[in-house]
Amino acid sequence: MTDRIARVRGNDYRTLRPEPGFTPELTVSVVVPAYGGQDKLDLVLAALARQTYPAELTEVIVVDNGSEPPLRLPGAAPKGARLIRCPEPGRAAARNAGLAEASGEVIHWLDSDVVLTPGAIEAHMRWHHTAPYLVVTGYIRFTEAEPPAELPDDLEAHFEPAEPHTWIVDLVERTGGLTDNPQRPFSLHVGGATSVHARLVAAAGPMDDDLVLGQDTEMGYRLSQAGAVFVPEPAARAYHLGPTMRMRDKPAIDRVSHAFVADRVPAYRWLRGHPGRQWKVPYVTAVVDGTAGYDEVRASVDALLAATVPDLSVLVVGPWDTLRRERRAPLRDPALDLVLVEGHYRYDGRVRLAAAAEDVDPAVPYVLRLPAGWVPEEDSLARLLDLARDEGLGLVNVLLSESAEGVVAARLERLSAFARARLVAAPGEDLDDVVDEVSGVTWVDGETYGFAAEAAAPPLGRRSVYRARAEAQAEAARLAKENERLRAQVSKWKEEAGRWRKSAVELRREVGGLRRELAAANRAAQQSLRTVVSTTMRRALRRPRD
Repeated sequence: MTDRIARVRGNDYRTLRPEPGFTPELTVSVVVPAYGGQDKLDLVLAALARQTYPAELTEVIVVDNGSEPPLRLPGAAPKGARLIRCPEPGRAAARNAGLAEASGEVIHWLDSDVVLTPGAIEAHMRWHHTAPYLVVTGYIRFTEAEPPAELPDDLEAHFEPAEPHTWIVDLVERTGGLTDNPQRPFSLHVGGATSVHARLVAAAGPMDDDLVLGQDTEMGYRLSQAGAVFVPEPAARAYHLGPTMRMRDKPAIDRVSHAFVADRVPAYRWLRGHPGRQWKVPYVTAVVDGTAGYDEVRASVDALLAATVPDLSVLVVGPWDTLRRERRAPLRDPALDLVLVEGHYRYDGRVRLAAAAEDVDPAVPYVLRLPAGWVPEEDSLARLLDLARDEGLGLVNVLLSESAEGVVAARLERLSAFARARLVAAPGEDLDDVVDEVSGVTWVDGETYGFAAEAAAPPLGRRSVYRARAEAQAEAARLAKENERLRAQVSKWKEEAGRWRKSAVELRREVGGLRRELAAANRAAQQSLRTVVSTTMRRALRRPRD
C-alpha cells in the first residue's frame, strides 16, 4: 500500500481498482459465533480450511454461545483455529467476545451456518489491501439442499439450485452497486459474511448487545459514521444452509427490530414519523456558544427549537461547572449572563449544557455550528439538510456576514464525511479540503436560506402578561363579532343566490317556450314557401310555348 491513503468520494469505491494478482499482507480474523448446530459448524470450518487466502495470515475464532452439549473443533478445522466460550446469550455478545480475542487487521464476521466458497476470503481481502476503511459483504445464496456429511469438492454443484439474497441484490442493483449517492449504504452490513477493517471497528465500537434484534444494521450505521465505504463483492460467494430467521418470519422480525433500531439509527427517517418524540440519537445537533450573551444565545437556541426539524438537539457550550449562584447582589454577578443561560435551559429535554463542542455524539449524522445571535427561519435547517442529502455534501457553509473584520458563517457538517477525512488526511492537511475531496463542500448565502441577526425579545413581565391577555381577549371578541357579521353576510348571499336560481329557472322556462314558438313559426314559413314555389312552377309549366 502507498504512503498516501486512497480517497473515495461518497461510496464510489470503483476508483480503488483492486488487483487480482495482489500480494497478501494483511492478517484477517474470522469470528464465528455459534449456538448448537455442530454438523453445520463442521462444514463451515472445513470450508474455511480450503480458503485460497494464506493460512498463515488467517486466524479462526469460534465462539460457543452456551451450547449444550458444548461445541468442539472438528479435525477438518483450519490449523490454529480456537474455540472460546461466551455464556452470555445473544449473537452480539458472542461476536464481541470473539472480537476481544481477535488480532487480525481485518475482522471477518461469519455465521455458523454459512459455507464459504474457496476464494471468498481472498475476494474480501483484495479490497482491504486498497484502503483501510472498507466494509465488504459477500453474496450469500440460500440452499435447501441437505447438508452433506463431508464438504463436497464442488460446493456449487451440491448446493445449487439456491436462492439469492434478494434484498441485497435489489439494493445493489438500484443504486449502481451502491455508488449512486445511496442514502443508507450501511444497510449492506450483514453479519453472515461481511469483513470490516479492524481500524473501523475500533472507531465505531463493538456490537450493541442491548439490542434484541437489528444489531447488524445498527453497527453498520456506526461504521458509516466512522467513515466506512461499503463494497458488495459478487466474487465472495457463500451458501447459507437453510433460510434465515428473517426469511422465515420477516414481518415479526421487522416489528421487533424497528422498535429498537429507530432510537439508534436516525437515517431510517420513516421510523421517526412522530413530530413530538425525542430519540437516543437525534438526526441533527446544533452547537451554540453559551458564553456569547444571554439574549444572543436565547435568540438562536429558541429559533432552533422552533424549527420544522423536530428531530434535533442543541448543545450549548460553556464553563458550566465554574458557576456559583450569588445569593447577594446577583445582578452584579460578572457571570450573570452565563447563569441566565444555564438556568433557562437546564431542564429542557432537547438542550444539553456541555463543556466543549467536541461533546457531540459521534452517532449524530449532522452537526450545525451556529454563531450565537443568528436566528434561522423555521424552514432554514430543513432546507440545508435537503441540500446536503441531495448533493451528498460533507459540509455546507452558510455565509452570514462579511466585513473588514472577517467572515461570519454557520456550518452544517456531515460527521461521516469528516470521519472519512480524518482517516485519509495527511499530517497538517486542512480537513475541510479533504472533506471537499471525499464528499463535497459548498457555500450558500445566509439571507437566501432565512438566517438573520436578531436579538431575543425580552421576557414578559406580570403587567405585560395581563396586558397581553386583555389584548388577546379583546382581539378574540373582535374576531367573534367579525365572524358573526360574515356569517350574516353569507346567509344573505345564500338567500340572494336562491332568488337568482329561482329567476333563472323561470327564465329558462320562458326561453324554452319562445324557442318552441320560433320553431313552429319557422316550420310554417318553410311550408308556405314550398307551397308558393310549387304553385309558381306548375303555372310556368302550363304556359304555352311560342
